[in-house]
Amino acid sequence: MKTFDVSYDYRCPFAKNIHLHLVTALEAGADFDVNFVAWTMSQGYKAEGAPDVWNDPARDAELLSLAVSVSIRDQQPDRFLRAHAALFRARHERGIRLVTMEQIEQVLADQDIDLAMIRDDVASRRPHKVIGANFERYEALEAFGVPTFVVGSDATFVRYMTGPTDDAQASIKLIDSIVTLIEAQPELNEFKHTRLPM
Repeated sequence: MKTFDVSYDYRCPFAKNIHLHLVTALEAGADFDVNFVAWTMSQGYKAEGAPDVWNDPARDAELLSLAVSVSIRDQQPDRFLRAHAALFRARHERGIRLVTMEQIEQVLADQDIDLAMIRDDVASRRPHKVIGANFERYEALEAFGVPTFVVGSDATFVRYMTGPTDDAQASIKLIDSIVTLIEAQPELNEFKHTRLPM
């Protein structure tokens, strides 16, 4: 079994690609132990002297989809994978900004999720504390974006250009190959094609 963390922010298309591959792989029975880590891109854009975004109610809309996902992951874990995929697809395939509970509840309406539990949890700001702790832990690893894989104590940003197909085994192979490369080649600091595939 491969054990690793992967960060996400629903606004990032590269996070969408990797996380949809992860969901596809896990639903197909992949032997991965994945910790899904909500990490906000908003913190890098806060004004100097302003509070951290997870402590700033004026920024709550930006963190709402992350807070909802943390609530589902922690309190209704058997519903997380499908909800996670639905939120990514809503943002990138349907153009839904995911900044109000009404938008998010419409996306999750067919997911058999206890929405009242989510509303209460988000209102308590417990998920915001989790997001803050995640950011601080990843900051110590010098992470700068999503998706970042953490394998052991090694953090690696991965930009993958396409999402999954109907071939779940291809998604399993992809994630396995990424994690294996991170494990086996810690000296490989940067590996980037100079052009996008034709």
